[in-house]
Amino acid sequence: MTATNGQHLKIASKRSRLERVYVILSGDDRYDRACASIPDSECSALPKNYVMNVLNGAASKLAEQVASAKLVLPWLLSAIGAPSTYVGLLLPLRQAGTLLPQLAISGYIRSFPIRKWFWVGSALVQVAALLAILAAALILPPPTASLTIVGCLVIFSVARGVGSVAFQDVTGKTIPKGKRGKMLAARGMIGGVLTIVVGLLLNGFFGTSTDVQPVLILILGGAILWFMAAMTFAAVKEAPGAVAGGRNMLKESIAGWHLLRREGWFLRFLLVRSSLLSVELAGPFYVLYVRDMFPDQAGMLGLIVIATGLAAAFSSPFWGRFADLSSKKVLFYGGLMGSTAGLAALAMGYLPPSLQSPYLLAVVFVLLGISEAGVLLGRKTYLIDRVDAKARPTYVAFANSAIGLVALVFGALGMVAHIFGVAWLIGTLVLLAVVGGLLAYSLPDAS
Repeated sequence: MTATNGQHLKIASKRSRLERVYVILSGDDRYDRACASIPDSECSALPKNYVMNVLNGAASKLAEQVASAKLVLPWLLSAIGAPSTYVGLLLPLRQAGTLLPQLAISGYIRSFPIRKWFWVGSALVQVAALLAILAAALILPPPTASLTIVGCLVIFSVARGVGSVAFQDVTGKTIPKGKRGKMLAARGMIGGVLTIVVGLLLNGFFGTSTDVQPVLILILGGAILWFMAAMTFAAVKEAPGAVAGGRNMLKESIAGWHLLRREGWFLRFLLVRSSLLSVELAGPFYVLYVRDMFPDQAGMLGLIVIATGLAAAFSSPFWGRFADLSSKKVLFYGGLMGSTAGLAALAMGYLPPSLQSPYLLAVVFVLLGISEAGVLLGRKTYLIDRVDAKARPTYVAFANSAIGLVALVFGALGMVAHIFGVAWLIGTLVLLAVVGGLLAYSLPDAS
């Protein structure tokens, strides 16, 4: 009897600690009354699910930064002597690979009552893809290594797309409306703080080194972090969901087109997302801009990693709270911030060489990171809050597949930059960011 009482006390103690962590992360000490938009069976598991989701996000967000297609992979391709054309293809291929297959997979995911395992499986595939990139850079000759890295990125991205559909569905089932923005913000903030630490270590240990070793270490770290993210998401408690209404790709396409014709706001949302790709896909071109100004060295890469970490850490809490109030305004201000980053970069190009400081350029990456964090968080929160759980997978998958096609068009920007110059391309991205922000302001409120 005493042992049983002791076990109950121990369990209660664990629960109370978990709940205290939940209160700190969410700012909500009345979680039992916050479950109106999720099933009753999920409400008792809310503290654990919230904390596991934040830990998952901290690991995956850090992984996205330390092995990113917008910063680290361009640096790696440059270091092994790959043609610059590959750099311009990285993010469009990542976006298209992530988004295009979602229409095919969403109906299949819907046929399973528990969907978190799709995210876990996709994360493990991403681990394997990063390890293959690492091996290719170490073993293969530059031309073959370059093609292999791009191919592995496509596999990585398809897995990421499967995880995206599962994540939004599981989030809608396990985290109540009004808490999702804060949860996404906590994921981004902690991941951003950890990214700053990694950037400081990279800058301190490798300084002005031109060796490829620092980049390979980052990619290995990314693989380890994706594995950790998989384990934490596996710990999320997800109640079985409805499996009725699962459709194949043809039926999903038809359903998506009906939504597009019937819902005027949905078409406008797709136009907003298309325009704001100018923020999400800008990173590699800014890296090229850096290489034109400063030597190709790991120390500069460390400074950029620090800048993106600062942006995520300090902007995510603000964007999260703002998104719970008005996610469309987050998209509006995110677009304007993206255009500001581009204008600041262009202005630096006109400064005398003696004034073109790496630290000033790092400020540009801070602005770009703030903008990207707002755009990503705003569009995720808007669609999750706007659409009910039954229709959400179709909306998400159709939107992502449509944007994947648009991303392929953006892949041509690398050739445009080659012909007209990176500065001309950044100016085009500035205009698109302004258009996207203004269109976002015209969206109806998510509620």
